[in-house]
Amino acid sequence: MTVSGAERSSAVPGPRRRETVAEQARRRGIGPVTSMDQVVRDDVFESDEELDAFLDFVRASRRADLA
Repeated sequence: MTVSGAERSSAVPGPRRRETVAEQARRRGIGPVTSMDQVVRDDVFESDEELDAFLDFVRASRRADLA
């Protein structure tokens, strides 16, 4: 039995083109952040101490990158 090109193309999928990040965002209805109100959350850190520890970590990491 011989398989024509048309039959082969529908039976065996070829490599798919990968979506770009912009295409994925558009498909999911995600757009650019236009206001900090979109990303501000009160429940990220459980306490002020936890927030302070995170900020200390970020500062130390940035200083290490500068050295």
